[in-house]
Amino acid sequence: MAEISTIARPYARAVFEIAREQKKLGAWSEMLALVAQIMAHEGMAEIAGATSVERDVVAGIVIELGGNALTKEAQNMVRVLAENRRLTLAAEIAAQFEVLRAEAENTLDAELRSARDVSDDVKAAISKALEKRLGRKINLVVSKDESVIGGAVVKAGDLVIDGSAAGRLQQLTAALVR
Repeated sequence: MAEISTIARPYARAVFEIAREQKKLGAWSEMLALVAQIMAHEGMAEIAGATSVERDVVAGIVIELGGNALTKEAQNMVRVLAENRRLTLAAEIAAQFEVLRAEAENTLDAELRSARDVSDDVKAAISKALEKRLGRKINLVVSKDESVIGGAVVKAGDLVIDGSAAGRLQQLTAALVR
């Protein structure tokens, strides 16, 4: 939904600027993820959106659940989001913050899916090749996915490299159907 991302963007940018000034991008990532996790809990979105529940009560619940993990600034952010009835956007704000953080740190998350376990040497080689090609530090997450049958699928931002047997079978099927 474009509307949700448009509404969340100014909050994510504001938090990012605070985090960058404080040189605490990692800490803010964790706090935003925690608030998003709290808001994802069953019933929290309903409570946050209910007009019958006072906004400061909603903020208080989130702050209480966050405990000592939320700094005073993060607690203030929760209050502002509650006041503006935007706490339900916590996950989108956190996601947009992570994009801004990755740009600032010149990093990119990449995913490697393979049918079999991947050795550390192969992981290192793939990371190095992606870093060279994309000009960014790569955070490679490896997962085992038997649906690829053989080979692997690599996703890094908009780049998708499908070297899987399943991908090749799909290409072959498409060519035969034409």
